[in-house]
Amino acid sequence: MDIHEYQAKQLLTKFGVNVPPGEVVYQTHEAENIVSWLNEDKIVVKAQVHAGGRGKAGGIEVCSGDEEVIKTVDKMIGMKIITPQTSESGKTVRRVYLEKGYDIQKELYLCITVDRETGGNTIIFSRKGGENIEEVSEKTPDEIHNMKIAPGSDLLTHHARTIVYNLGLKGAVAKKAQKNILAVYKAFVSLDAAMIEINPFAVTKNEDVVILDCKASFDDNALYRQRIVAEMKDENEYDPLELEAARHDLNYVKLDGNIGLMVNGAGLSMATMDIIKYYGGEAANFMDVAGAATPERVAAAFKLIYKDPDVQGILINIFGGMMRCNDIATGLVNASKEVGLNKPLVVRLEGTNVDMGKDILINSGFPIKPVDTMEQAAQDVVKMVEENK
Repeated sequence: MDIHEYQAKQLLTKFGVNVPPGEVVYQTHEAENIVSWLNEDKIVVKAQVHAGGRGKAGGIEVCSGDEEVIKTVDKMIGMKIITPQTSESGKTVRRVYLEKGYDIQKELYLCITVDRETGGNTIIFSRKGGENIEEVSEKTPDEIHNMKIAPGSDLLTHHARTIVYNLGLKGAVAKKAQKNILAVYKAFVSLDAAMIEINPFAVTKNEDVVILDCKASFDDNALYRQRIVAEMKDENEYDPLELEAARHDLNYVKLDGNIGLMVNGAGLSMATMDIIKYYGGEAANFMDVAGAATPERVAAAFKLIYKDPDVQGILINIFGGMMRCNDIATGLVNASKEVGLNKPLVVRLEGTNVDMGKDILINSGFPIKPVDTMEQAAQDVVKMVEENK
């Protein structure tokens, strides 16, 4: 789960991390009180959306004077932000963050993330932070360093000293940076974060160390014990179909193709996506309805896929182990009645009561095509979609 920059900063503050004073606003008139409270010569206005690259898309503006701040807030609220991390339609700005502006001496980069290779955590850092960190990664990868922390181990003082040294910091600035790095790592572990990215991790001209921008993601499986984090979820930032899938305990990710997939098991889901691609099709989604799918969950999953306007054909590929194939077929037929099926639907069932399941589908009165193999299913759905274009 992702949260907004201002929310991440609120969390980090509780662990002693140095963040600029600031406040979020939802309407232009609220900015007047915040400007008076901040009482700064320079105020940064930041669009709050779940996407990197806001600065280059006009989502971050440095303002001088109350009038300029209010005018910028009025312009940003409701605007569309389009970056390499958003879709072509972009994201609508519904809230902006006002915070104290600084004169910057150095922009550094710091990121803590879960290391799937080691099972521990990895700290990534660079002397070249700021808007162009992606270019640094592509063109001069040797400028980016990392430190792996073993599973179950903590970030110790000597680790932080090594990071600070490699960032080129010395004296009092180095000590301040070290303190902040230790605090960020403590927050990362305590909050069950999957990633905390700070860019820039800045040194100001008066030699203070401050977190100017922060992006944070959290492990969905740990949200039950992180209630404060869970309550920060902004549903406006998520695809409506993904939100609906989560309510039915379905693993769903929207993709760019036109063939909707419903499969049980992550491995089988990926294999189905591969075989669709092999025969010239493109998956419209990743969908795992889980091993013990109920008829109700199957129906909910089918209706969710059917709602996607990009879907021109649907492939169901389910192994009926704990769940019987006749129950799966019943769920599909009931869902077809609700949506008034008029898209090609190919179903490959295998497992318990598979023949009963096929009979239910064949006699349903809907244009449902049962098949015996994954290969045949993929070939048929791709062909049917092409014919319907």
